[in-house]
Amino acid sequence: MTTWDGFQAFATTPVAAPPPPGAPPRSLAERLAYHSRFVTVRTPAIDTLAKNVRTLMILGRHQTVTARPSLIVTGPAGAGKTTALLQVGRACHLAHTRRHGAAAAAGRVPVAYVLVPPAASAKTLATEFARYLGIPVAAGMSQAQITGAVCHTYTSAGVQLVMIDEIHRLNPRTTTGAQSADLLKDLTERIGATFIYAGIDVTTTPLFTGVRGAQLAGRASLIDCAAFPARLGDSEPFRDLVKAMEAALDLRHHRPGTLPKLAPYLHERTAGRIGSLARLIRQAAITALVDGTERITKTTLEAIRLDHLAEQHYRPRTRPRSRDTSAP
Repeated sequence: MTTWDGFQAFATTPVAAPPPPGAPPRSLAERLAYHSRFVTVRTPAIDTLAKNVRTLMILGRHQTVTARPSLIVTGPAGAGKTTALLQVGRACHLAHTRRHGAAAAAGRVPVAYVLVPPAASAKTLATEFARYLGIPVAAGMSQAQITGAVCHTYTSAGVQLVMIDEIHRLNPRTTTGAQSADLLKDLTERIGATFIYAGIDVTTTPLFTGVRGAQLAGRASLIDCAAFPARLGDSEPFRDLVKAMEAALDLRHHRPGTLPKLAPYLHERTAGRIGSLARLIRQAAITALVDGTERITKTTLEAIRLDHLAEQHYRPRTRPRSRDTSAP
């Protein structure tokens, strides 16, 4: 995913989808593969991010004097930040291809996706940008030389959207972190693209502190990709999410409505995190296919070990033992 070839393959591969009504039954192998990939439910976070990115790309299209406005996607681990980021990147790539045609779009790179490496220095971060487009980096090259090659190549390739994930790894209070933050500021001013950052609870990290943090906060809007609440006014966002995932299952004996009825349990089990929920339902579906039951029940769900974060949160209720009053 962090190379152009990998991202292009992701963006152009047809998304997983449940069988349409009346379609012939799929084989066990096909259904195992389907539940392994599974669908990506269109969440409010994805819709909000897509709308804001589209607006900011138009807003900054003719802005050449200063850096274009940017976005930061924040939220707890497992809340779907990376999924939202990648879905918006996919949509941008496909829109570019539709607008210009496959032939005209060949050789152009509308979207870049870069991960901030752990304890990133400015040079290692610049190298990650270079690696995405396959820009050669010789051992003796300086950071300035790598950055210059990156800016030139990204501009020549027509990059319109730059997505930077794991931004919480940057700490501008350290020397290397400060240099990396300065590099990002430099790139936003030299590459004519809209920048989106994503990270875990970035408002609680040092990212927004000091002069460099103030510069970033002054240019970036914040989108909170929080866990799904069980209730929000008169609506039940988490139950709606569960219902959408259940509708995408390809199990022959599963009873529709089973999982929405278990929404309170599922919310308690996953703390409302879409990543944990998707993993739980996918694993339960695969288990049901392998053991031949072809349906998901609470017993199926209870037998699955989730990610450590979810397991730490979940505390199953146990009924207190009734006292035996019949003994003398």
